[in-house]
Amino acid sequence: MITKYKGTQNTTMKTEDFIIQPIGIVHSDLVYRYETPRQGILAGDRVSVIELLPNSNFDQALRHLNGFGRIWVLYQFHLNHNWKPLVSPPRHTRKKVGVFATRAPYRPNQIGMSCVKLIEIAKLKIYIAESDILDGSPVIDIKPYLPYSDSFPNAETGWVQSGVEHMYEVEFAPEAAKQCGWLKDNAQMSLQNFARLQLEFEPTDASRKRISVTEDGFVLAYRTWRIAYSVCVEGKKVTVREIRSGYSSEEIADAAHDNYHDKELHLRYIRASL
Repeated sequence: MITKYKGTQNTTMKTEDFIIQPIGIVHSDLVYRYETPRQGILAGDRVSVIELLPNSNFDQALRHLNGFGRIWVLYQFHLNHNWKPLVSPPRHTRKKVGVFATRAPYRPNQIGMSCVKLIEIAKLKIYIAESDILDGSPVIDIKPYLPYSDSFPNAETGWVQSGVEHMYEVEFAPEAAKQCGWLKDNAQMSLQNFARLQLEFEPTDASRKRISVTEDGFVLAYRTWRIAYSVCVEGKKVTVREIRSGYSSEEIADAAHDNYHDKELHLRYIRASL
C-alpha cells in the first residue's frame, strides 16, 4: 500500500547553493588515500586529533561530550574533486556498484562520515582512535554516538559482507620495520600503512593488486618499491620480511632516465645498508 504525501502542492525542488563552514581539521598520520583502512574500526589504536577552530565558542559546544565512548564525525573528502556514479569496491564484489551503495569518497558533495572512538578532550583538541579520516580533512560537524538508536546489528547489508573472519594479521619483521621507519623519516612514505591495508585481506590475490610470486613468498609493488612478505594461510598471518628497491643496479646507474625522480632516494636507501 502506497500513501501519497498530501503536503504542499509545490513539487519544484530548489537547488540553491548552501555554504558549510569547517569547524576544525583532522591531524593524522594517514596522509594518502592508499593508507586508509576500509573501515575505521580496522585502524586499531592509532590516535588522531581533531583540532577545532579558536574564537568560535567551540569549547562550550564540547561540554559533556567527554562522557561518550564514540562520536560521529562528518568531514570533507578534501582530496576528491569529482564524483563517480559507479565505483569499484575493494572487496566483496568485482562488479561496479552505485556510489550511494558504498562508503567510497567519490561523492557529489564530498561528505564523509565516520564513527570513531573518543579518547580524550583537551580544550579544543579531541583525541580519537579507530579512525579512517585522512590528515588535513576539514571537519563539518560532530555528534555523539548512541548505541540504542544508532546500532542495528540485524539490519541487512546488501552486497556487503563483513569478511572480518577472513582478515589476516600483518606483522613486520624487525628489519622490515626498521626499513619502513627510514622511509618515513627520509621520504615521508608510510609503507607500513600501505602494506597493512593491501595485505590484511586476500594477500595472495594478484588479480587486483600488484603482487608477484617468488621462490620464497610474495612481493607487493608500491611505485618503485617492493614489499617482500610470506603468508601463513592456516594461521591467517602475513609477515613482511623486507623492503627492496624496485630498480636494478643498472637502472639506478642510469641517472639520465629518472621518470619518478626518486633514484637518488633509492641510492641513499641502499647505501644506508638497512
